[in-house]
Amino acid sequence: MDLNTIIFTKEDGIAVITLNRPKSMNAINNEFISDLGLAIDAIEKDEEIGAVIITGSEKFFGAGADIKEVSAIQTPMQAHVFVNTVQALFIRLENVEKPVIAAVSGLALGGGCELTLACDIRIAADNALFGLPEIKIGVLPGAGGTQRLPRLIGVGRAKELLYTGDPVDAKEAYRLGLANKVVPLKDLMVEAKKMAAKLKSRPRAAFKMIKTAVNKGGSVDLQTGLTIEARCFEFLFSTEDQKEGMQAFVEKRKPNFTGR
Repeated sequence: MDLNTIIFTKEDGIAVITLNRPKSMNAINNEFISDLGLAIDAIEKDEEIGAVIITGSEKFFGAGADIKEVSAIQTPMQAHVFVNTVQALFIRLENVEKPVIAAVSGLALGGGCELTLACDIRIAADNALFGLPEIKIGVLPGAGGTQRLPRLIGVGRAKELLYTGDPVDAKEAYRLGLANKVVPLKDLMVEAKKMAAKLKSRPRAAFKMIKTAVNKGGSVDLQTGLTIEARCFEFLFSTEDQKEGMQAFVEKRKPNFTGR
């Protein structure tokens, strides 16, 4: 792949996407949207990839949208095209049928923060700073921030962050439930890869069904969510990994999952 705004690597079944616009503090622009879309294409097609890590640099994960591009928007229709494009990208990321971990150090603001919200798990370095400051320039988070953040940390806490636009440090992000774990900066990628290795060892069909049940069930009423959960549960009894997992449990041995 010919990518200019991200670095894409793969090792031991783990794909690592590193945001790479250092002069713009990894701000999200149209080229980045295209590059990340290509990376998602590759991840979805590559059966060897069992987990994904998205990260940035030590000082900035991502500092939001590229204001030079956004400020060129002159009409509501142009804004509509831009926001729909970013939303569609993050929806694709959110629904990748493999675990996606955000390894966050430094600034994760605006669109950068919204990118982490589209990931399954967020591991933060102790220097991380999360925030949605869009209100301070007269707009709102348009890449899922007003929707994913309340679902993650609760409406009241989310409104405070959205209304003030003030950032929170890694410790507070963990307290709020925005970060799953906080680690020293030097250990960030070690911990992210450790988590990725653990998750990719889980039976893939079960992971896919759990992710489907959580993602689809979280936006519907309880009864509909329970129906989705039941269908996902039932499907797994058509897989070899379900039979292997239960047989291994009965036989008190380690299961040998094959992804089938």
